[in-house]
Amino acid sequence: MRSGYTTGTCAAAAVLAAAWHTFAGRDSSRCQVELPGGGKAEIEARRAEPETAADGCVWFSVKKDAGDDPDITDGALIQAAVEPLEKREQDDRGREREEGLWYRSEEYPFLFLTGGPGIGVVTRPGLACPPGFYAINPVPRTMIFRTAGQLYRSLGMRGDYLIRIRIPGGEALAEKTFNPKLGICGGLSVLGTSGIVRPMSEEALTETIRLEIHMRAAAGENSLILVPGNYGERFLKENLGISPKWAVHCSNFVAFSIRTAVRENMKHILFTGHMGKLVKVAGGAPNTHSRYGDRRMEILAESLERTAGDPERLQKSLSRADLEDVKRQILACNTVDGAIGILDGKGIREPVMADVTERIREQMDRWSGGKTEIQVLTFSEVYGILGMSSRCGLMIEKWRKRQR
Repeated sequence: MRSGYTTGTCAAAAVLAAAWHTFAGRDSSRCQVELPGGGKAEIEARRAEPETAADGCVWFSVKKDAGDDPDITDGALIQAAVEPLEKREQDDRGREREEGLWYRSEEYPFLFLTGGPGIGVVTRPGLACPPGFYAINPVPRTMIFRTAGQLYRSLGMRGDYLIRIRIPGGEALAEKTFNPKLGICGGLSVLGTSGIVRPMSEEALTETIRLEIHMRAAAGENSLILVPGNYGERFLKENLGISPKWAVHCSNFVAFSIRTAVRENMKHILFTGHMGKLVKVAGGAPNTHSRYGDRRMEILAESLERTAGDPERLQKSLSRADLEDVKRQILACNTVDGAIGILDGKGIREPVMADVTERIREQMDRWSGGKTEIQVLTFSEVYGILGMSSRCGLMIEKWRKRQR
């Protein structure tokens, strides 16, 4: 099946076209951007219609191609404009700059980034973007700043510039996504971790997982690292010092991947994943895709109850009234990071996360039939490592030594 490009990749290509126009007075229809997962993408960009908008900017468009993936944003126009900041110093947007509502980059301090019509605004904590900011996620932000920043330096530019992103019709498209439920209002999110959209054919995905695990076994391996996706892979590299080349992506197919590993006689599995996905496993979900249900908050509330029933684990005692109040707050959350923030505020995050992580490991052990050692590490983009099963540290160290 044919792959496509993420909204973040399309935004970076549109920004590059707009930057060429603003920095050098040159229009470039083919824009090449570096992908976070490696390699480059060459994407067509065109001037938006009308060529000069009411805001005085010249906008450039990239039509998103999501390949064969049933992406709601396939065919959407991702648009960008780049303008000197001195033009905005005296108007209302100047106040935005003073209040810090524009994204900035330490590497490229002369660039500022904001959204516009069709881009959602974050209204609740616990997401990858702060409340009040446009929903342009960290990896796309890095791509955009790097793409424009490298061109700025290569041309010897001076002064500060504002990058603006918009998606015509994005507000209507967002109603068909989870954004309203997550507290992202008024539009879509600019997303992407690898820069590539890979088609979500279940048969193709499971066959890829099976084949990759089989190839590891055929090469004489009896140990395996499983990660759901790019977040887990990046965490291995940046936080654990383990090369991503050792990891097999299992996507949402957690039980399938573990059973496949057992059939291939894998004796040791290190499973590293974001708590927002793996918490479903603690409740027995073999597939973590949202179409199979979502009991994340109920599972967290169950672990809170279990932990509160063991004073030695909780350490900081809670009255029954306090416990019920915390449970109510958790059940009202839309994101796992938001629920973890509530636990953190009460000083009970660590024991509850330890319980959830152990429940995840126990469920994986049941799927394996006890035929392989499974150790689990859970993490969050906001809070870092949340839980590690009892012998997880030893397994991590073995993988580190293996690379030396």
